[in-house]
Amino acid sequence: MKTLLLNPPFMNKYSRQSRSPCVTKGGTFYYPYFLAYATGAMEKVDQKAKLVDAVAREWGTDDTVAFAKSMGPGLVVIDTSTPSIHNDVAVAEAIKKSLPDAHISLVGTHPTHMPFETLKMSKSIDSVCVGEYDYTIRDLAEAVEKGKGVGKVEGIAYMNKGKPVLTKPREHIKNLDELPFVSEVYKRHLNIRDYFYASVRHPQVTILTARGCPFNCSFCNSPFKASYRARSAENVADEFEYIRDELPYVKEVMIEDETFPAIKKRTLELCNLLAERRNKVRWSCNARVDTDLETMKAMRKAGCRLMCVGFESPRQDVLNNIHKGTTKEMQMKFMKETRKAGLMVNGCFILGLPDDNMETMKETIAFAKELDPDTAQFYPIMVYPGLESYDWAKKNGYLTTEDYSKWLTDEGLHKTTISRPGLSDSELLRMCDAARREFYMRPSYIAKKALQSITKPMELKRNVKSFKTFVRYILKDNSK
Repeated sequence: MKTLLLNPPFMNKYSRQSRSPCVTKGGTFYYPYFLAYATGAMEKVDQKAKLVDAVAREWGTDDTVAFAKSMGPGLVVIDTSTPSIHNDVAVAEAIKKSLPDAHISLVGTHPTHMPFETLKMSKSIDSVCVGEYDYTIRDLAEAVEKGKGVGKVEGIAYMNKGKPVLTKPREHIKNLDELPFVSEVYKRHLNIRDYFYASVRHPQVTILTARGCPFNCSFCNSPFKASYRARSAENVADEFEYIRDELPYVKEVMIEDETFPAIKKRTLELCNLLAERRNKVRWSCNARVDTDLETMKAMRKAGCRLMCVGFESPRQDVLNNIHKGTTKEMQMKFMKETRKAGLMVNGCFILGLPDDNMETMKETIAFAKELDPDTAQFYPIMVYPGLESYDWAKKNGYLTTEDYSKWLTDEGLHKTTISRPGLSDSELLRMCDAARREFYMRPSYIAKKALQSITKPMELKRNVKSFKTFVRYILKDNSK
């Protein structure tokens, strides 16, 4: 039996895998990396699996259905997200109409948080996966092929006699080294040049060296919050060597762990091993402002180029409210030490957080300019079902809509579904626009980036590609 693992068609360059799924202003387009890991897990036990990214291929629903029909899978696994859920269910219905005997299962953070609601959206959905699904899909494929029912497959929800039921929860994978290198899966199934990360040199590959995060920020849509499991240093270093040898055209690796340097001892062990092996593949990662100088220096020596960091706000009341566990002093010290270590920073800031108002958001914008990271992103607060921030918004009557199809603009850009006294949704979006203009239109910043492009040719291509995409939005009013 064949299994189709599908990133279904939607808006051009829409990234379901992002923690805040959307079409980005900077052109970033994520790999469907969790689908890719699941594909590798199936192939490891000789199950026939095909990973297809319909968004990357610029397919519509008809193209996707035609491919599925020609392939004839017994199981179709469809990735989904809150903003795209209605579209993705429609794609599932179209495939079901063409392949009525195929079992269709939806995966992702949305069905994980809302399994029964998702199942009830359409009779074409046979099951949804709840939580980590690499081995769930493997076991589901075996059950479907043998026709023995899915009730004993751990980690799913399905309809049983007209009622939605949850099976036994699936435990997290304890040994992540069991999973094949995701870069190998990309090479077999995807066109690596299709994917772009605005702060990373192109072409790049995205990998995970760990899953989960020890922290529990209220707004974060990560699937494995308040947990942490890491691959061995040897396993990660081996994948870097695979990328070097088998994907020599790749300019950089994006380590998409929630927080790469979450555990200092483990980070130093991995970085020291990469340095010992004389790693030449440059890489970037997600990090927090509690990363110390010793760790940064080890990261730099191991090939790290840039860290993506969530500053969110300089206000302590705001940071405390979202359980960030950081302070303004930590943020300032961190930026000073990144310069000592020779690492660049892509800084992320959220406007409209609980306790935010027009004045505190102006403080955040001014602070972003003071920190002066290499690049900065300014997001309106985004809330998703299953998160503490969503419950806060709903309890207080701040949600403007519960229609998921209205979670984004018509172009697929971020918007906010929160409007509260003294800070409407349109005002918040205008503040984000103003923040981007204030940060990027500074003469000192433009001069800095021009000099960077001249003195560091390896940054030129990234800067030009990002600018061409971003310039369309910098002067536009995106609040409408």
